[in-house]
Amino acid sequence: MKVTFLGTGTSTGVPVIACNCPVCISHNPRDKRFRSSIMIEMEGSNFIIDCGPDFRFQMLKHRVDNIDAILFTHEHRDHIAGLDDIRAFNYILNKTIDIYGTEDVIAAIKTEFPYIFTETRFFSAPQIKIHKIDSDTLEINGVKIIVIHAMHNKMPVIGFRINDFSYITDANYISPEEMKKLENSKIIVINALRNSKHVSHFSLGEAIEIINELKPDTAYITHISHFLGLHDEVNARLPENIRLAHDNLVIQV
Repeated sequence: MKVTFLGTGTSTGVPVIACNCPVCISHNPRDKRFRSSIMIEMEGSNFIIDCGPDFRFQMLKHRVDNIDAILFTHEHRDHIAGLDDIRAFNYILNKTIDIYGTEDVIAAIKTEFPYIFTETRFFSAPQIKIHKIDSDTLEINGVKIIVIHAMHNKMPVIGFRINDFSYITDANYISPEEMKKLENSKIIVINALRNSKHVSHFSLGEAIEIINELKPDTAYITHISHFLGLHDEVNARLPENIRLAHDNLVIQV
């Protein structure tokens, strides 16, 4: 399984518009972060987790010429706003794209993109097939996926586990029962917005506590804001098995 980090930033992206902090003016490409998303390639299929407002740029950057499904963690705009850009895959590949989300995600997509769902199809509307996530497991093209439930303040969000790889973003609480689903993961990706506590995201310290409890071989931090600090400086302070993810990072699982 190949995992590509398409974006590792928070809802504002990094750099932040009009900000002149050291992170936002850094010339290090690892301090430049699109909105969070990953691509998973395995068994001949390409899955995208979340497609935010940078989706078009991410697809062009990585020369992605096919996707089989998009899985959504939750309904915030920085995770769904790029859905319209799947039209290119519809045109070029002449196929409908499967999307997977909870009932709340599907409702938000219908609100944000009403022209997809008109009785008489709107010309050029994205062609999608909706699959509601309402159980703890999925199977897409023969790939088995475990659904992990977490909380983003008061909003339910979901993460995903495929084999030994687990991905959790935009969370600040995972119940003990759901933590069990993450046990024995070799690689865990988890969000950490900044150093200080936040109402709806793990801080770096909180993320490290979870990682230390689960003891994966390697953990990657994602959904990072400019408040966390410069990539290289933060990485240098982290334990050897914990790294900051960065845009365009590719790992093999």
